[in-house]
Amino acid sequence: MRLRHIEVIQAILQTGRLGTAAEWLQLTVSDVDATLKDAERQLGFMLFASVRGRLQATREALELQSAIAPLYEALEPVQRLASSLKNHHAPPLRTLCIPPLANQLLPQSIAALRRRFQDTPCNLSSQATRDIVKSLLLGEADLGLSLHDPEHPQISSTVLAQGKLQLLAPHGWLKPRQKYSALQELAGQSMIGLEDQDPLSLLLASKLQALRPPPVVQTRVQTYQMMRSMVEAGEGLAIVDPFTASGGRESGLDTCPLSPPVMVNLYALTLKGSTAPAALNALLEIITQKAEGLLAATVS
Repeated sequence: MRLRHIEVIQAILQTGRLGTAAEWLQLTVSDVDATLKDAERQLGFMLFASVRGRLQATREALELQSAIAPLYEALEPVQRLASSLKNHHAPPLRTLCIPPLANQLLPQSIAALRRRFQDTPCNLSSQATRDIVKSLLLGEADLGLSLHDPEHPQISSTVLAQGKLQLLAPHGWLKPRQKYSALQELAGQSMIGLEDQDPLSLLLASKLQALRPPPVVQTRVQTYQMMRSMVEAGEGLAIVDPFTASGGRESGLDTCPLSPPVMVNLYALTLKGSTAPAALNALLEIITQKAEGLLAATVS
């Protein structure tokens, strides 16, 4: 089977009509019909039968569909790149970040970048740090942003900004003008925990359990954003990264750093030996400025 066969078969599977498939592929109906017949001739069996004015997939076509669909999806990034090259656009800047950075920091930074590099497409995605590392190693991303240093021999980690872990509490829980919260103040308190503990929460787990009485954790969630939502719902207190705390403060929650402070770094992750385009260097500068601005609001 040729690539054109796969495109035509997938288009007919999705639309059920030669005319609609032809419009989708920007071909004539006769070209689509001829390509379909050529594919059936090479395969040695029918792929579609006409039923009440529509093309209905045969059993053989449905079995082929599971193998064709991944191939067709793999063509999409190639087609996007080809379109960019045809229109003399820069290749897309592929950026990944962990969820706490996807709500404010990265959108604000990309918006600022677009004003400077209008012809540079941007692909954004939110992933866990381990998945960001995999994508960088496979050449599927240009930049990763994380609050953890993966310490991988092929990954370069650069500190862009530094903040502090924050206590997130319902409005009015902290005393007026309270600048920090000692760990001892959390003894016996209802707290929200992380289901899949990350390095930040593991730093405090043993210290919190050493309190007498230890905090009571009846609800565990998967992300810091969900922890913030649970605090807003009145489920208890939470210890979160400073970027989640910044959003919580804007929504009316009480926030303050812990005492003694637990420092948190914002890391830019790139593949060692890779050449950074101008847009990537500009984005790193913007992210650093935006991060410092957000973190300044969490410093008491």
